[in-house]
Amino acid sequence: MADDGEKPKSKRLFINHVDCYEGRNIAKFLSSCVVGASLEEMEEEEEDARSVDSATLARPKEGCYEIIGTLKNKEAKKPDFVKEIIYYETKEQLYEHLVECDIIVYDITEDPDQIDEATWAVSEIHSDLEKIDKQILFLLISTVMTWARSKPLDPDDPEIPFTEDDYRRRKPHPNFKEHISAEKTVIKLGKTNKQKLVTYVVASGLTYGGGENIFHYLFKAAWHNASQLQCFGPGGNVVPTIHIKDLAGVIQNVVDSRPKVRYIVAVDDSQTTLEEIVKAVSINLGTGKIKHISKEEALLSKDIEQADFDMLLVNLRMDAVYVKENMRIRWVAETGLMENVIPVIKEYKESRGLMPMRACVLGPPASGKTTIVKELCDSYKLHHIKIKDVIEEAMDALTKSAARANQEPEGEEEDDGKAQEDQELLDAINEGKEQNNGRIEDQYVIKFFKQKLHSMPCQNQGFILDGFPKTREQATELFAAEDEEEAEEESKGSFDKAIMPEVVVCLDATDEFLRARVMNLPESVVAGTHNTEEGLMRRLTEYRAINGEDETVLNYFDELEIHPDKIDVTKDSSKMMADTVEKVKKMMGPPRNYGPTAEELAEMRQKEEEAHIKREAEEKAEKERKEAEEAAERKRRQDEWAERLDQVKREEYDMLETQSQPLRNYLMKHVMPTLTQALIDCVKVRPDDAIDYMAEYLFQHNPQVD
Repeated sequence: MADDGEKPKSKRLFINHVDCYEGRNIAKFLSSCVVGASLEEMEEEEEDARSVDSATLARPKEGCYEIIGTLKNKEAKKPDFVKEIIYYETKEQLYEHLVECDIIVYDITEDPDQIDEATWAVSEIHSDLEKIDKQILFLLISTVMTWARSKPLDPDDPEIPFTEDDYRRRKPHPNFKEHISAEKTVIKLGKTNKQKLVTYVVASGLTYGGGENIFHYLFKAAWHNASQLQCFGPGGNVVPTIHIKDLAGVIQNVVDSRPKVRYIVAVDDSQTTLEEIVKAVSINLGTGKIKHISKEEALLSKDIEQADFDMLLVNLRMDAVYVKENMRIRWVAETGLMENVIPVIKEYKESRGLMPMRACVLGPPASGKTTIVKELCDSYKLHHIKIKDVIEEAMDALTKSAARANQEPEGEEEDDGKAQEDQELLDAINEGKEQNNGRIEDQYVIKFFKQKLHSMPCQNQGFILDGFPKTREQATELFAAEDEEEAEEESKGSFDKAIMPEVVVCLDATDEFLRARVMNLPESVVAGTHNTEEGLMRRLTEYRAINGEDETVLNYFDELEIHPDKIDVTKDSSKMMADTVEKVKKMMGPPRNYGPTAEELAEMRQKEEEAHIKREAEEKAEKERKEAEEAAERKRRQDEWAERLDQVKREEYDMLETQSQPLRNYLMKHVMPTLTQALIDCVKVRPDDAIDYMAEYLFQHNPQVD
C-alpha cells in the first residue's frame, strides 16, 4: 500500500478471455478493488458496505486495478469494467502488450486452448527477463482436477483432506494431464529470478455463482420446471467448490500480498456430495426431485460436455488451509453452495435476467381478458392463472391426498398427517359448497391462489392473473404478507412482494359493446358456457355492482402506488385483439427468460424460410402477371396504332380525291378535247417534229376565251 497521505497507485492487470464466465467475473471483481486493499484490516463499516452485490461496483474507485484483457469471441463487446481489450494476429503482438502489465492472470479451466498460450506467455517472459526492468507477477488459475487421482494421505482414513503442502503428491485426472504440466512449468520458471518474475498457481474448486457455469445445467433445468434434476452416477462423490467471487478474493490477496507459498488451493469449507448439491438446487428452485443417471445417458445430453462431466464426478476432499489462515477474504459463501443456495439462486436469476414477471388483467365479462392473457403468456412464456384452472387443480390435489387417509399407512407419519388434514379441508369445502349454491367460499379460493402463486413455476417464470381478484377484499386477502421477510412495507400497508403484480391492466368497454360482441359469437362457441346473453347480463350486473366509482379493486393497487392502466377495447378491431396485446407488452417490457430454445429457433427459421419462399413465389407470379398485362397492353396499343394509321391513310386518300375533282373536271372540259384532237391530227400528218407540231396546234386552237 502507499504511504499515509499518498493515493494508491493503479496497476495494469491482464486477464485472458474477459468475455467468458471466470474471466468476466474475476475481472469485474478486481476492477473495483483498490491496489493493496486486502492488506488492510477490515473495519465493520467496510465489511457492511462490501456486500455480494457491491463487490462488483459499476463505478471504480481511484487506485483500482486497470483490467487489460483478451476476448474469446473477437466480435464481443468490450465490458465496461475493462480498460483495454488486446486484439492481436500474432503471439508477438500479444507479448508486447503482456510485458506492459504488472500482473498477468491466465485462466486455463474453461478453454483447453489457453493452456498452450499460458505456457508460452510465461516461457517468453522468462526468456526475456534481462530486457525487463520491473517485477512481473504471473498467476495461473488451474483446477483441482490435477489432484483427482491422488492417493489418500492415510489409506486407513481416506477422509483426511489434501492441503497445499501435499501438492507435490498430486496425481491428475487422465483428461487433465496438460493442466498439471502447465502448473509445473509456471512454478519452475518462477524460481530462477524472483526479482523479475514471481509465479503462482491457484488450484480452484468447481466454481459457482455469478450466473453459473459448470452447474448451469442444474439451475437451468430447475428454472424450467424439469420434473427431476439429473444426478450423474450414485452422487456420493465429494465435490470441492468455491464461489466465483471468493476465488476472485483469493486472487486479489495473492496479487496484493505476494506470499512465499507458490501453490495455493482455493476451495470453500464445504465437503458436500454431488447428490446434496443437486437436491439443494432442486428443492429451492425446482420440484425437489432428482434422478440418478448413468455416464452414457449423461453424455447424450447437449447441456454437458466431457470435461464438465469429469469434474462433476470428481471425489476429492480438500482444505484451503493457507487461504483460511493467511488471507483476508470477505467471503460470499465460505460454507459452500448447499448452505448458501438461496442467495446463489437469487444471484443466478439476477445475473441472467431471469426475474419473474407478474401481471394482472382485469375487466368486465366478455371484454377479452382470456384472449389477451393467453397471447401474452405464449409470448412471454408465463403461467396463465385462471380461476377455474386453479380451483380444479387444487381440488384434484386435495382429493388425491385425502384418498391416502383411508388407505393403509405406507409412508412416513408426516405424510399421513398431511393426508388427514387435506381430508378435513376437503370436507369443509364441500360443506360450504352445499350452503353456497355450489360455489366455493372465498377463503378457500384465496388459499388455492396463494399456493399456486407461491409455487416454483410461478416464482421462476412469473404469471398473469386472468380476471382475479375481483373485489378489493379478495385483493387485500390474497396479497397480504404472511412472512415479514417477504413483505414490502408501504405507507398504506404491507403486501407480499413475491406475488404482487408489477403491471395491472383494466380493460374497459360499454355494456352495449359487450352485448353485441357476445351476440356475434358463433353458436358452437357459446353452447355450454356462460357467454349467453342472459349469462352475460347477469355477470355484467354483478361486475358493475362491485366496481362502482368510489370502491373498486383498482383502488387497492392505486393505494400501493401500483397504478392500473385502463385500455378501451371498443377501439380495438384487430384480429385476436393484437393491438391491445401490443399495448400491454409495452407496459410489461422485454421478456425475462432464456429466449427461444434451439428447437424454437429452428422452427422460427423454417417459418421465415417458408415465408420467404412463399413471398418470392408470390413476387414472381405478380411479376409474370404484370409482364403479361404489359405485353397484352403493348399489343393492344400496337393494333390500335396500326388501325389508326390505316384510317389516316384512307382519310388522306379521300381528301386528295376530293381536292383533285375540280382540276379533273377542268381538264376533261377544257384541255382534253383539244389535246385529243391534236394527237389525232399529229398521227395523221406525221410531222418531222411532233413536239413542235403539238405546241403550235395547241397555241392556235387554245379554247381559252379572253
